[in-house]
Amino acid sequence: MSVLPIRITGDPVLHQPAAPVVTFDDELRTLVADMFETMDEAPGVGLAGPQVGVPLRLFVYSYEHDPDGPQRGVAINPTLWITPTPIGEADEDAESEGCLSVPGERFPLRRSPRARLEAVDLDGKPFVLEARGWFARILQHETDHLDGVLYVDRLDFLHQRRAKKAITGNKWGRPGNSWTPGVDDLEA
Repeated sequence: MSVLPIRITGDPVLHQPAAPVVTFDDELRTLVADMFETMDEAPGVGLAGPQVGVPLRLFVYSYEHDPDGPQRGVAINPTLWITPTPIGEADEDAESEGCLSVPGERFPLRRSPRARLEAVDLDGKPFVLEARGWFARILQHETDHLDGVLYVDRLDFLHQRRAKKAITGNKWGRPGNSWTPGVDDLEA
């Protein structure tokens, strides 16, 4: 297994929809194992294929604090349904979100409190996840990556301005920027 470089906002692979996975083979298994190692080293709670430069519809997730018990797995070719997102301003403390492709930055974002994910696993076997709270947020965040959307794209006007300032200040927002967990300390 290997820790993979994580693409930073501005890389084209992060800003376009990913293609469905059609081949389930040892190469896919290796990619998923590498993605788990990369996510754990970062550390993160989710990592999508486009974040490691692979424009395929898959992501790994690991969330230890779910009321139904720890959740860890891979979702391939997922479809996500969500309940309506509550109206109102996002809470800076309770709803701040981060992203390994915008390392070290956090901004408040209102998300749906519940989600239903339908996907397949590494063997192509279908499964369904019902999620609420932060686990639902993780599934929404990672599914967004597969659609070419970063969480900073969804921020309200004020927070989006702050995010753009941080991206510009870090000289991101253009192709070719990445960081490698365990090598670069961009999440500090």
